[in-house]
Amino acid sequence: MMKQCIRSVCAGALLLALCLMGPGQVVSAQESTADEPPFEQQLMRLSEIFGALHFLRPLCKKSDTPNWRDQMEDFLDAETLDENRRRRFIERFNQGYRGFSVAYRECTEAARIAMAQYLTEGETIISDVTSRYGR
Repeated sequence: MMKQCIRSVCAGALLLALCLMGPGQVVSAQESTADEPPFEQQLMRLSEIFGALHFLRPLCKKSDTPNWRDQMEDFLDAETLDENRRRRFIERFNQGYRGFSVAYRECTEAARIAMAQYLTEGETIISDVTSRYGR
């Protein structure tokens, strides 16, 4: 079941990357949120989820190929043309990673539950963004 979720999220991430490729809106860190694409906050959350999963999956002895950091790199390459925007996505990834690295030293039931919830949330975000904004 978990492997199937991962495959779905991975496939969705690739689909999202493909759908968002091409000319997009470029947003600098100084611009207001009104200038952001309507799905910007969802993508920021997705970056945070990738970071959390990058910490949690290996902690719980789950090996993903490609790993979540590699998936984040692919996402960044497809989605970010502006260096400030890229940095914001990276910071959210790091927040997701650090948030769990401070709290967990071993895989617990709570870590497994968080992992499952993040996989579901990530899949939902990808599905929503691609269905509403995909080209």
